[in-house]
Amino acid sequence: MADSGTSWTSSIRALSLSLSRLKEAVQLLEDYKHGTLPPGVTNKELWAAQKIKQAIIHPDTNETIFMPFRMSGYIPFGTPIVVGLLLPNQTLASTVFWQWLNQSHNACVNYANRNATKPSPTSKFIQGYLGAVISAVSIAVGLNVLVQRANKFTPATRLLIQRFVPFPAVASANICNVVLMRHTELEEGIDVLDSNGNIVGSSRIAAKHALLETALTRVVLPMPILVLPPIIMSILEKTSLLRSRPRMILPVQSLVCLAAFGLALPLAISLFPQMSEIETARLEPEIAMATASKTVVYNKGL
Repeated sequence: MADSGTSWTSSIRALSLSLSRLKEAVQLLEDYKHGTLPPGVTNKELWAAQKIKQAIIHPDTNETIFMPFRMSGYIPFGTPIVVGLLLPNQTLASTVFWQWLNQSHNACVNYANRNATKPSPTSKFIQGYLGAVISAVSIAVGLNVLVQRANKFTPATRLLIQRFVPFPAVASANICNVVLMRHTELEEGIDVLDSNGNIVGSSRIAAKHALLETALTRVVLPMPILVLPPIIMSILEKTSLLRSRPRMILPVQSLVCLAAFGLALPLAISLFPQMSEIETARLEPEIAMATASKTVVYNKGL
């Protein structure tokens, strides 16, 4: 059931849900919580309501997440950016622009889906955003310059290598983005909950796990998106179809990126569920003493 919920959270279908449908789902869950469910409501309907709420409502703030920054909006709003990152023969200006746009989108997604059990100052968001943009642009521009100065490569090989430059730039910047933006969690800890949803304490150890899991997700996510399309396009561009119709290269690349995105997002999110579980014995002694539960859960963010 957890995998199904994760799949729905990242599904584009969740974007088409109306506000009235969301209100119905939330009300149904509230009725269940208070034992006032209308007769005839099935478990299937309750699970469907839970999935809808998880896809749209932030678990800590209970506020509606802005559509472009939901995980279900990551594919439609992120694919054009990926296509731009993978455009061949990038200039310095275009490299800077696409890396800036990508990290701006990532920063907003990270903030919208963060662990919000503790207030985080706006300065942390700005710090994480600037760190991610600077690291992404620096790495991308630096690698492009090195490739262009490598005289041993043929023009075709140089072009192929340049297509892989976005991945190390994006992956390292994503880590920087997560760590800088959520560094406060390491200092103050995040809330952990028992099986009944009651807060049993604030844990720095859980915060470390949350940031590590989120950072790994942000490295795994761009891997298929920024690695597979260059390989596939290098093969397709040699076919007679694209050689005779060069105008089709961009539409074909867009479809390839869209397919890679659709494959990578559910995979990356499913690695670590948003509500992660950890053994109480691995946390601070005061938390272990505050509950009889062997495990507790925490919102790691997405």
